[in-house]
Amino acid sequence: MNRDEIMEILPHRGNMLLLDSAFLDPDGTAHGTYLARGDEWFFDGHFPGNPVMPGVVQCEIIAQASCTLFANELAGRTAYYAGIDKVRFRKMVRPGDRLEVKAKELRRKLNVVVVQGEARVNGDVCASGEFSFILA
Repeated sequence: MNRDEIMEILPHRGNMLLLDSAFLDPDGTAHGTYLARGDEWFFDGHFPGNPVMPGVVQCEIIAQASCTLFANELAGRTAYYAGIDKVRFRKMVRPGDRLEVKAKELRRKLNVVVVQGEARVNGDVCASGEFSFILA
């Protein structure tokens, strides 16, 4: 999916749409990419002279990519965060880095879906954790 196709399943717009591309593997793994250009709003103050992508932004990119797992269920609905667990940050993401995201559904109960996700740069894990969503 390109950005236009991603906007068909996500309500995010403007600065909050953080995926450049996304796709779903036949094995049920969601993938997404984001190129940190360096001109994004979050690099301005985090940190001046030493720009580092905030961990919460990395989590948001993982969450947006995760939505491709249940894209068919999102017609007229929105996936909202219900929880973030076991999150770890292992490597800094800087301007020029290309974030590659993978996400896999772990479990589901009613309209709550729990996903295991990770973001990598050059094969190194930058962020990982479990992300819960309510499909409302």
